[in-house]
Amino acid sequence: MRAFSQLLDDLVYTRSRNTKLKLIGDYLKETPDPDRGFALAALTGTLDIPHVKPAAIRGLVEERIDPTLFYMSRDYVGDTAETISLLWPKREDEPSEVDDATIRISDAIERLRLASKMDAPRVLSGMLDHLDASGRFALLKLALGELRVGINARLAKQSLAQAFGLEVETVEEVWHGLTPPFTELFEWAEGRGAQPTARDVPVFRPFMLAHPLDDTRVSLEDYAAEWKWDGIRVQLVHAGGETRLYSRTGDDISGSFPDIAEQFRDAGVLDGELLVRGEAQGSGLGVESAASFNALQQRLGRKNVSQKMLSAYPAFVRLYDVLFDGDEDLRELVWEKRRVRLESFAARLDPERFDISQLIEAQSFEELEDLRLNARDVAIEGIMLKRRDSPYVAGRRTGLWYKWKRDPLTADCVLMYAQRGSGKRSSYYSDYTFGCWTEEGELLPVGKAYFGFTDDELKWLDRWIRSHSVQRFGPVREVEKSLVLEVAFDSIHKSRRHKSGLAMRFPRISRIRIDKPANEADQLAALRAMVT
Repeated sequence: MRAFSQLLDDLVYTRSRNTKLKLIGDYLKETPDPDRGFALAALTGTLDIPHVKPAAIRGLVEERIDPTLFYMSRDYVGDTAETISLLWPKREDEPSEVDDATIRISDAIERLRLASKMDAPRVLSGMLDHLDASGRFALLKLALGELRVGINARLAKQSLAQAFGLEVETVEEVWHGLTPPFTELFEWAEGRGAQPTARDVPVFRPFMLAHPLDDTRVSLEDYAAEWKWDGIRVQLVHAGGETRLYSRTGDDISGSFPDIAEQFRDAGVLDGELLVRGEAQGSGLGVESAASFNALQQRLGRKNVSQKMLSAYPAFVRLYDVLFDGDEDLRELVWEKRRVRLESFAARLDPERFDISQLIEAQSFEELEDLRLNARDVAIEGIMLKRRDSPYVAGRRTGLWYKWKRDPLTADCVLMYAQRGSGKRSSYYSDYTFGCWTEEGELLPVGKAYFGFTDDELKWLDRWIRSHSVQRFGPVREVEKSLVLEVAFDSIHKSRRHKSGLAMRFPRISRIRIDKPANEADQLAALRAMVT
């Protein structure tokens, strides 16, 4: 447990990606089974301890720690596990059930998994009583499944691949067919076993990604152009009689879109964009209808989807590519041949749920640029350029695929509220709520952003907020309505959930406008004119 706790500390205090890769890799090589497998599950977000949930943790905290002290401390520290580990009162008078120097991750996980829903909090508190602060921190991170140490699942898999001389794409190929503690994976990595097979299992394959086009110009004879749709990238997989729908990060989202999963019954793997049907979107560009991302968002993340929701927001997939047709791996074929195979595959599918992303006919880059600019009023993010002779390869490969996104929209907004961040930003006010003026002169919130600024700008904003606060609400400060922020965003939509009636997509701070008076910030009418 101490080694895992030390790993978490080291990951928090380094910003270097290469150092993080080495730290995780060294830990995985030096730690025995099954501990390293459970640690890897925690690092990739695949560890599940069913009877230890945040609500149970909060119940323990309120029994053992003064709630006011805890919540005030949590606001300052910015991390629940770290706060509990520092405040937890040890009971030295009770016999020790565990030794904080020798307890293994696998032992702790087994105890918690075997405990009933009623007993799990008691088992957890018993271990917390006899661990030091470092051990408590590691145990709580495992139990909560919220590491927040500056890594993601891809980086953890990259660390494994680098440490054992594997290709990360190959690791991704077999990943979804395995479960913690990944014994087969480590046997293969160390040369003690065969590569795990994904046959007859609907596993996730890494997506092929694109580089930003920037100032690059390519020949339209060598590259095909198609629309980049404003939904979420998904992978459809049918194998062994089962269908799964994966997001770009490899998360299984089949439960949120049963209408799609139920209609994909042909063995194979397809790449596409998940969208919702809409009215009159895309007319004039020769493309089929699709609603804005705001419509799709109504269905994202739902575990249970009602019939009313299915009817109000009918989902479909706009197909981009084919990876497998039955058992045949097509990824080595050039794009032009895969496109022919995709059209053949799509002809077998329900046209209400699946269609193909149309190619754009343009004679020159200038004509293509005009089409890209005119795509502002439809559910399109921009244009994709795909080399006609490119295979389907995982990750970003220079010169194969380019994305040419439309320019972001911007608005001058007034800072209204600021909230402390989490983790490394827990000492700074880094989450900003901003608004625009109504015609009557009232300031209403239109969005919230927590990135887009530099470290120096964050420090400047934090100082400004502290010296211009007018009220405090726990970790939130209301500030004087005098600082203008230029906010960039991809699109804006109508929303019933916000008082302003608007919701921005991907808002980020692009500039601090100390030169502009707050009364000259944009009005809501200007934002409504941008609604798609």
